Amino acid sequence: MIVHVVLFRLKPQLADATREGLAQALSRATRDIPTIRHARIGARLTVGRPYEQLMTTDYSFAAIFEFDDREGLQAYLDHGAHDELAQRFYAAIEQALTYDFEMWETDEGIERIRSAV
Repeated sequence: MIVHVVLFRLKPQLADATREGLAQALSRATRDIPTIRHARIGARLTVGRPYEQLMTTDYSFAAIFEFDDREGLQAYLDHGAHDELAQRFYAAIEQALTYDFEMWETDEGIERIRSAV
């Protein structure tokens, strides 16, 4: 499985129309791009743990999209609905990080960590 992880912070005083445009583009992408197997959007939660103090940037939101494979991720990235989403996203955000990860079941992931050079 491949996950596309986006951490982001919206611009302060974001215009309602820009916010709504982003929300609609997210909705359209998750509805219209068939290779997205699962999508979740969430807000940052803090629980008072020391690791929270290590974060140099506060990302208020996360979007996580799951794909079966690299081809599914690539189809998402090449889809017209993603183009619109990217355009709306960059107009609305103050800062973001985007990463793609190949994921494994726990035991396989642990073994890959052990064998990493």
